[in-house]
Amino acid sequence: MTTTEMGRQADARPSTSRGIDLRLEIVVIPVSDVDRAKSFYTGLGWRLDADFASGPDYRVIQFTPPGSACSVIFGTNVTAAAPGSAQGLYLVVSDIEAARKELLGRGVKVSEPFHDAGGNFTGPDAPYLFGRRRIDGVDPERGSYRSFASFSDPDGNGWLFQEVTARLPGRVEAADTAFTSSIELAAALRRAASAHGEHEKRAGGHDDNWADWYADYIVREQAGEPLPS
Repeated sequence: MTTTEMGRQADARPSTSRGIDLRLEIVVIPVSDVDRAKSFYTGLGWRLDADFASGPDYRVIQFTPPGSACSVIFGTNVTAAAPGSAQGLYLVVSDIEAARKELLGRGVKVSEPFHDAGGNFTGPDAPYLFGRRRIDGVDPERGSYRSFASFSDPDGNGWLFQEVTARLPGRVEAADTAFTSSIELAAALRRAASAHGEHEKRAGGHDDNWADWYADYIVREQAGEPLPS
């Protein structure tokens, strides 16, 4: 998917007549060793929601990543998919370097940050949202949606961190601005503070209405609207 194609999709506005909410709740991941998988996801610091069995031939375990509205389940006879076949499982983070540091501190092997190769869909790397060729390092412009890091569970199910700091237009309704954790809110405040510092330089002095400016910046950023200057 190219940046242009993403822009076209972002321009498509949802219907003004809203139906019933459809909230993605569960993603099933196939594993070969349930206890090994449980140990791994516990080690990530994810919340254990359930671990129950119905006889020797059925067991289901549910974990939820911090701040996520969607959970993952795995177990015995939960899915017919081959262990390790779940790929491209995205975890959106506001600070990819902080997310990597936390997992590395937990002893998890995580790739170095990488970004896309400008729409090149060939190459030796495992596929991800923007193609197959990964360029070392975060996106030079630190653009939202553009920086990644990857890791796998013991079966090889593939996870990707994706750094998102500003949503595409129409992705989030302005009235629905929300943060899933204090870490995410703090990151948004730091970005607003940095931008506001430049605003005060242009204005030539202290802005007494800085709180209103911060709020406007954060709401616009999350909704994908033009940012205040």
